[in-house]
Amino acid sequence: MTQKIRQPIVTVCGHVDHGKTTILDSMRKTAVAEGEAGKITQKISFTSYPIEQLKKACPLIEESEIKLNILGFLFIDTPGHAAFTNLRKRGGSLADLAVLVIDINEGIKPQTAEVIQILKLNKTPFLIALNKIDNISGWRTDKEIPLQQSIESQPQNIKQIFDQRYMTLIGSLNSHGFEADLFYNIKDFTKKIALVPCSAKTKQGIPELIMMLCGLSQRYLTDKLKLGKEAKGVMLEIKKEKSINYNEAILYDGELSKTDEIAIANIEGKPIITKIRILEEIQPLCAKFKPIEKAQASTGLRMQLTDKTEILPGMPFVAFKGDKEKIKEMFKKEISENIKTNKQGIIAKADSLGSLEALLVLLKQQNIPVVKAGIGNINKTDIISAKANLDINELDAVIVGFNVSIDEEASQIKGNIKILTEEVIYKLIENVVEFREEKSKEIEKKRLMQLTTLCKLKVLPQYVFRNTKPAIFGVRVEAGKLISGLNLIDENETKIGRVKNIQSENKSVQEATENMEVAISIPGVNFERQIKDKEFLYSDISESQFKTFRKNKDLLSENEKKILMEIAEIKRKKREDWAR
Repeated sequence: MTQKIRQPIVTVCGHVDHGKTTILDSMRKTAVAEGEAGKITQKISFTSYPIEQLKKACPLIEESEIKLNILGFLFIDTPGHAAFTNLRKRGGSLADLAVLVIDINEGIKPQTAEVIQILKLNKTPFLIALNKIDNISGWRTDKEIPLQQSIESQPQNIKQIFDQRYMTLIGSLNSHGFEADLFYNIKDFTKKIALVPCSAKTKQGIPELIMMLCGLSQRYLTDKLKLGKEAKGVMLEIKKEKSINYNEAILYDGELSKTDEIAIANIEGKPIITKIRILEEIQPLCAKFKPIEKAQASTGLRMQLTDKTEILPGMPFVAFKGDKEKIKEMFKKEISENIKTNKQGIIAKADSLGSLEALLVLLKQQNIPVVKAGIGNINKTDIISAKANLDINELDAVIVGFNVSIDEEASQIKGNIKILTEEVIYKLIENVVEFREEKSKEIEKKRLMQLTTLCKLKVLPQYVFRNTKPAIFGVRVEAGKLISGLNLIDENETKIGRVKNIQSENKSVQEATENMEVAISIPGVNFERQIKDKEFLYSDISESQFKTFRKNKDLLSENEKKILMEIAEIKRKKREDWAR
């Protein structure tokens, strides 16, 4: 008896605006992309594409007389950013095959490079949809002739641009460790990545893309597609319809019956055991579901469960046969493998397990450690964890959240904790990298200023409150920062004295910043004899302090750099070799 096989799971991935959803649209003849906010897919969705529909969309299948064993495809349309290809199951990637969409006119963008890294890490076979060929100025679209013939018959100057762009891409892929070529030039698909030029807009090249998916699946995935005995899946997200919670999921192996109990992992890896009240299956080429008694992998499901426990998106599930301890051990191992944290670092939150894994992958790529990772909104406990980081490492006193909100209680106690949230993951990564760079400079500058501070004061002779013991008079901070305890010199490097106290509006303050007018007291100084004729006073710094400031000039403002040079000039007048 021939063993049953399941349909391959294909993930469509790539840079945020290179046309992933539109390529799927051109195959299923829908307009999903138009409904997305900013046309950016932010939720993973799936499409069932049975073999009958594939043959209609791709006459090349019938023409080639290839007998297909596969039942069709289950497409996963991932959100725009790279690491959503990291949607996982036990033992590797959820996807059997990936379509990496690259705009031929833009080539490999940073997010595309991240996709390639993850595909390589997960050993996911992939081909490349070289999209937007119609955007090459002067390109002639002719769907009546084969794609190769259409490319070869382009005007010479257009063909030259096409060749230059796809060859540049081949070079870029080579630097990532992959050999690639146009699909019709490849004889051994195990050695080279296939490039399929296409246009999601005009649909040119889409039949060839479908044909390549069929051929690669048929030839290289047959053993992998054999149906297992145990029902296994991944919960994707929870949706509400008429106040009823439905769990959307992908069944990636085995058969699941409506009468089965299932075990679903929670964030600690413990199983939630529940019965299925309603079992529905995704219908071909649409977002509609149909009630069924039994489902066979691979397929998209919608379930209503009897257990009211909130199921977290991205969690694995299996058919439950009474082996709770074994399942618990398996879930714990899977969750701990995918959610790895550090002994010290920031706090990361996301709306699903897949999103959280993606976020952690990208943070790791940026060398940003994570001490705590979780699913769901940013809450009071997250704030407390971040506040603890203020004493350990101020750089880590930040919470990043992808596609999540901040609980009201958390907002009330957040204080000076930085919270960064975004609905587009690559923007979140950019924001946290930028924040850490700025914060790092701020911390370094604070450390630098602990040595001393740079300051230039303008003496205000009209405001003399005491002539001596101590002299109390008005100054304006021209640049830098004035602090208590600062030693001052004049324009001739004469030591004036140490600032004992600073007053602003009759109140003592620890510091005064640029453009503030304050009164200062300096013990042992006679204003009339020593200061009356001075226009400016400066902070006194040593030669070693000057060298430290000069080494860290990037941390100083333009005014602080100017003061530094003025002080160096004052010192140089007395000692020719100073600050050279």
